[in-house]
Amino acid sequence: MEDDRRIVITGVGLTAPNGNDLSEFRTNLLECRPRIGKLDLRYMGETPAGICDFDALRHQKKRELRVGTRAGSVSIYCAREGLADSGLEWESMDTNRIGVYVGTTEHGNVETENEVYNISQFDYDTRFWSHHHNPRTVANNPAGEITLNLGIHGPHYTIGAACAAGNAGMIQGAQMLLLGEVDVAVAGGVSESIRSFGIFAGFRSQGALATHEDPNQASRPFDMGRNGIVVSEGGALYVLERLSDAKKRGAKIYAELSGWCINSDASDYVLPNSERQSECMTRALKMAQMNPEDIGILSTHATATKQGDIQECKAIRSVFGNSKTTHINNTKSYIGHCMGAAGALELAGNIPSFDDGIVHPTINVDSLDPECELPNLVINEPKEGVPVNAILNSSFGMLGINSALIIRKFTD
Repeated sequence: MEDDRRIVITGVGLTAPNGNDLSEFRTNLLECRPRIGKLDLRYMGETPAGICDFDALRHQKKRELRVGTRAGSVSIYCAREGLADSGLEWESMDTNRIGVYVGTTEHGNVETENEVYNISQFDYDTRFWSHHHNPRTVANNPAGEITLNLGIHGPHYTIGAACAAGNAGMIQGAQMLLLGEVDVAVAGGVSESIRSFGIFAGFRSQGALATHEDPNQASRPFDMGRNGIVVSEGGALYVLERLSDAKKRGAKIYAELSGWCINSDASDYVLPNSERQSECMTRALKMAQMNPEDIGILSTHATATKQGDIQECKAIRSVFGNSKTTHINNTKSYIGHCMGAAGALELAGNIPSFDDGIVHPTINVDSLDPECELPNLVINEPKEGVPVNAILNSSFGMLGINSALIIRKFTD
């Protein structure tokens, strides 16, 4: 394939509950260190949540933090860190040729909830409603805040794809590069979901909100004792380029995007469809011209809901059941469910496996659910000495959206 038809990752910027850069994040995954705290939520009390602790003032002024959103701040941090990591010479860049594609689960709920609560303290007098509300709540806010902060003049928008949004953001960036619309894509996913009590209340009403006396053990994918989702915030944005451009400037290359698929269940608002999930993974493999045995790591979506984990494992068995070389793990057991950022963060945590040959485990599995048994499921301890030449990252979301993204170890 010609170099201008190959899309590569040249920069990674992230913030997760257990790390503010790829090195810290990876170290905590390999050392089995989760970081889930307790959040005192309006109307709900203390609830386990994944809370990021990055230095927002590193890239923003205090006034910008007051005017903007948490999602915007996460986005700016990740974009700035990713671009710095890429080594691009910003002063010589044509900012009209840079695109920003940010996946989100939802946007606007946080600001609206806060404003309604604020005016309730003033007898619902709308004179106390913030004049910043509209730019804070428009759907393109997280991507738009990046362009404002960095002076980017190319296209920007968010991709609303529920919890498949991180993969969807990266796929959109790759497609825009292949179309020749941009020369650099800042792409991935972000989430500010813990700032909204509504998402917690919604999961609780569904019987799908995790509870545990120890918040670090609340997220338990595949475990018999799992009882729901730990809601988290975070972000991961990648710098994507055509290989021809990356080679011209001698860029460090993390990996190459090889295949992807997004499809729809069209069967239920919430319950997953294992047939459509397996179809999604199979189509991504076909695009990448790979067999299941070529995948060294399958990064699962599993959120620690009873039926969600079972259905996903059923889908995995149908595609990878006979593969002896595919190792399976999960990252939500460390950081909870980062919603729109989940797929992008979970992919990032596995990328170093190309170099070190280590698969980080799924933790908090005290008693494996027999319906979640999978070949080469890595639990509680890292597995070393694994040849990893390709990673499949799966992310699924409400309204039946499924995504699978395959990256491969870069070879010229």
